[in-house]
Amino acid sequence: MPQPPRLNAVALISPQNHPILIRTFQKGDELKYHYVAHTSLDVIEERTSGKTKPTECYLGLLYVMDDVAAYGYITPLKVKIVIALALTDSVVRDADVVMIFKALHMAFYEAVSNPFLKLDGVSESTADYSPYQAVGSVKWKRLRQAVDEIHRALCAYAP
Repeated sequence: MPQPPRLNAVALISPQNHPILIRTFQKGDELKYHYVAHTSLDVIEERTSGKTKPTECYLGLLYVMDDVAAYGYITPLKVKIVIALALTDSVVRDADVVMIFKALHMAFYEAVSNPFLKLDGVSESTADYSPYQAVGSVKWKRLRQAVDEIHRALCAYAP
């Protein structure tokens, strides 16, 4: 029986390339996974900027760095989702990765669909305000909890 992929980090990135959420599950490696998320943006930009637009949301393996494989997904509203999986000797099936992305996409969709979440506020301090920048606030607690639940679900299937 194949092992499920081990999720090390999740990054949700706005259409304007502002980080919405970067959640790491490896203590002490937070900076490494911020780097993975930002370098993934370059590969996503390459794959989506061609004359033919991708018809699928799943972008596949973006790149491999040391002991981490970065996979990409772009929603129809251009929110980018990047996951970092630990490299192991087992084969990572695309169906498993797509399942993780769909769960993350639904968690984000449910968080944004909250009628009490105010995304259209304008900040006086900057003109380049992205409503997603306030993701660290208490209002986004459900999104962080949903990402943590997805991680726990994957860990529960590990032998």
